[in-house]
Amino acid sequence: MFHFSRAASRSTRCLFRSFSNSTTMGKSFTPAARVSKFEKDVWSIFTPLAAETKAINLGQGYMNFGPPEAVSKAAKEAIDIVESNQYSHPKGRLRLRNAIAASYSPEFGRQLDPETEILVTAGANEAMFATFAGYLDEGSEVICIEPFFDQYISNISMNGGKPVFVPLRAPERAQSQNISSHEWRLDINELRSKVTDKTKMIVINTPHNPVGKVFDEEELLAIGKIAEENDLIILSDEVYDRLYYPPLKKFPRIATLGNLWERTLTVCSGGKSFAATGWRVGWLIGPEHLIKYSFAAQTRVVFSVNSPCQEAVAAGLEVSLKEPIFQDQINAYLKKREILSKVFDELELPYTVPEGAYYILVNTVKINVPKDYPFPEELDNRGLDFKTCYWLTKEIGVAAIPPSEFYSKEHWPLAKDFARFAFCKTDDVLLQAVERLRKLKPYIRN
Repeated sequence: MFHFSRAASRSTRCLFRSFSNSTTMGKSFTPAARVSKFEKDVWSIFTPLAAETKAINLGQGYMNFGPPEAVSKAAKEAIDIVESNQYSHPKGRLRLRNAIAASYSPEFGRQLDPETEILVTAGANEAMFATFAGYLDEGSEVICIEPFFDQYISNISMNGGKPVFVPLRAPERAQSQNISSHEWRLDINELRSKVTDKTKMIVINTPHNPVGKVFDEEELLAIGKIAEENDLIILSDEVYDRLYYPPLKKFPRIATLGNLWERTLTVCSGGKSFAATGWRVGWLIGPEHLIKYSFAAQTRVVFSVNSPCQEAVAAGLEVSLKEPIFQDQINAYLKKREILSKVFDELELPYTVPEGAYYILVNTVKINVPKDYPFPEELDNRGLDFKTCYWLTKEIGVAAIPPSEFYSKEHWPLAKDFARFAFCKTDDVLLQAVERLRKLKPYIRN
C-alpha cells in the first residue's frame, strides 16, 4: 500500500506537470475561425453580476419553480425503468412522438405522422442547429427578424451561413405610452429587399422573445408569400406556443396557412411548455422531405436525446389532453404579468404588453442614470442599454437584460431605450422585485 501510494503520488505530479506544459504550449494553438470571433455574451456579464450583487434575476428566462406534478412524477419514475436510462431511438422515444402527434395534430389541422413528421431534439436550440447543419452551405444566407434569440447567429455561422437582418420596429409612442406587442411591426418590403440568390431560409419567432409579439395570419401569409416567391425554407421558432394571452383565442401557426406546410419546419420546446428548461427536450414538426435532413444532421451531432426526460415530457403532453395544464399555466402567467407590470405603471415607465411568452420590454428613456457612474470598460463597446441594465442590477437590485444583444450592431440604436424583464418567477419573488424597483422613483424624469 505504501509503495502504491507513493507511485500514485508521483504519477499525479507527472500528470500535473504534463498538463501544465501542454497548457503553456497550447498558447500558440489557433482556434477555428467559427469560434475565434465570439465575444463575451450578455449572460456571461449579467448572470455573475446578479449573483455577486444578490440582485433578483429577472434577466434570464428560467423558472424558479418546478414542472407540473404529473411531469415531475413521470421523470422520477422513468429513472427506475432500465430502458429509460439507455439510448433512445435517434428520432425520439415513440411514446413522446405519439404524444406530440396527439397534442399537435389538432393544432396543425392535420394528422401528424410520428414516424416521418416529428423529430425529438436536445432542446429547441439543437433543433435549429441541426436544421442549419442540414441545409446551409458555405455562404448560404438566413434572414433573421430582429430582435432575435442570440443563439441563432452562432448556430448559423458555425454551419457556414451568413445571418441577414431585418428589424421589428416599435411605434414612436412607445417612448411615452404602453403599447401592445402587436404594434411592433415588420416592414414586409424591407424583408423582401433582403432576399438574394444566396438566401436559403427565413427564421421567425412567435410568440416572440423579447417583444412578446404573436404574428397574426396576415403577417404570416405575407412572410410566406416571400418564401414561396423565392423558394425559401421557413424555420418557425414557436417555443412559447403554449403561452399566449387573451384576447387571443388561438395561436396562429404559419405551417397551417395555405401551402406553407410544405416549406416550414416548426420548433417547439418541452422545457418552455413544462417549466423544465434544463431537461433540453424539444422537437421539430414538418413534412418528411424537410425533416429528414435535420434528422441526418442530428444523428451526427447528439445521436439521441436524454431518455428519462422524454418520458416525462410525454406524460405531460398526455395529461394535457385530459386536464387543462396549459390553460392553468396561462392563468398563472397572467397574474405574474400583472404583478410586475403594475410597478411600471406606478413608476410611469411605459412598456410593451406581451401577447405571448413571459417577458416585458420596459422603455427606460425616463430613467436618469447618473452620468458619472463608474461602469466597467467592457460595456464601452456595447449598446447603451447595457449600461442602464448594469446600473439597475447593481444599484436597484433587479437584473434585466439589455435587448441590443438581440440586434446586429447596425440596429443597436433601436434597443437603446429598452430593458427586458422576465416574469417566469414565483409570485413572491416578483413581489420582492417590485419592492426593489420602487427605489427607481427618485431617478425618474417627469
